[in-house]
Amino acid sequence: MNWITYISYFFGGVFLANAIPHIVSGMMGRAFQSPFAKPSGEGLSSSTVNVVWGFFNLIVAYILIFNVGTFCLHSISDIFSVGLGAFLIAIFSARHFGKFHGGNKISS
Repeated sequence: MNWITYISYFFGGVFLANAIPHIVSGMMGRAFQSPFAKPSGEGLSSSTVNVVWGFFNLIVAYILIFNVGTFCLHSISDIFSVGLGAFLIAIFSARHFGKFHGGNKISS
């Protein structure tokens, strides 16, 4: 398979994982950071903005995963590419947003 396909799956995983906190926060009626806040990625956006942004991320993930190459759930390399993208954005998000929500503190 073409390496461009794996890069597409990787970024599909990034967008897929990024959709989760925005949709969940929005559906719970909670403000959350988004690219549209001031300052971008640090300030809070409304719950409605987060739902819209989350669904936009889902659409991009769908396009990158299911419209590039032939994605197969039984292919380890396909799943690994999506999973790696999702895992890395999840770790980045935990570290970045932990600054704002107390998630980087270690309790003793």
